[in-house]
Amino acid sequence: MTDSHRAKPRARKTTYPAARIRVGIGGWTYEPWRGRFYPNDLTQKRELEYASRKLTSIEINGTFYGTQRATSFEKWHDETPEDFVFSLKAPRFATNRRVLAEAGDSVERFFSSGVLALKDKLGPINWQFAPTKQFDAEDFDAFLQLLPNKIDGRAIRHAVEVRHESFAHPEFISLAREYEVAIVMAGDSDYPQIADVTAPFVYARIMGTAETETLGYAARDLDAWATRAQQWAAGAQPDDLRRVEETAPEPAPRDVYLYVISGYKASNPLAGMALIERVANT
Repeated sequence: MTDSHRAKPRARKTTYPAARIRVGIGGWTYEPWRGRFYPNDLTQKRELEYASRKLTSIEINGTFYGTQRATSFEKWHDETPEDFVFSLKAPRFATNRRVLAEAGDSVERFFSSGVLALKDKLGPINWQFAPTKQFDAEDFDAFLQLLPNKIDGRAIRHAVEVRHESFAHPEFISLAREYEVAIVMAGDSDYPQIADVTAPFVYARIMGTAETETLGYAARDLDAWATRAQQWAAGAQPDDLRRVEETAPEPAPRDVYLYVISGYKASNPLAGMALIERVANT
């Protein structure tokens, strides 16, 4: 891996490309989706092909539990549309440790495993932490220094999914902004909500789908999440989500990655498609 460390701090850009809102789910293999999302006669080997044409992104969870083969990333790249993007859960071996500063080897192995075979379809990396992991400013700073800003000339986006209340701290927000790392915004869940925008993109995971709703969410809730996604993309910050700091970064268009995760999982693809429709029609 080359260019594995970034200089800090880095000045923010003054020009931005048009923002894109991407909506997706976690993974694409789930038996209850058959007949509800996937046609009954669709072969399993074509599930990714089908899902990637109904949604605009998918978060891959298998990378959290173990190393995937480079040939798998190549296959996933080839089976999906040109403008499709995957986000990847980073390996738990990097984040589930007492001293985060010692995660360098795990970070290196992950990026050497073949993830770059996704090419332009490689979206953000989600570094998910255990709910018991508490904020330690010095150690978290050391961890963020391990995350590559570029590899072989390809820009890498990072998001951190912290799930302990101690991270709702101004010093954590400042660190994330310094490294331009997004804080995963947890919606409709028991995890602490930190909606501060800290990067040139937003990464949100909403977890409130219910069995009682045909599309997973009530229409008013789908409308609300679509509106929030549009606000983020336009450079604003929604007023109805919990932030640590009152101040906001410079308004600028930001790509948005919004994943419908957990909750009543059988309905998550339907909720994702409903959100895509709302974003496109407003």
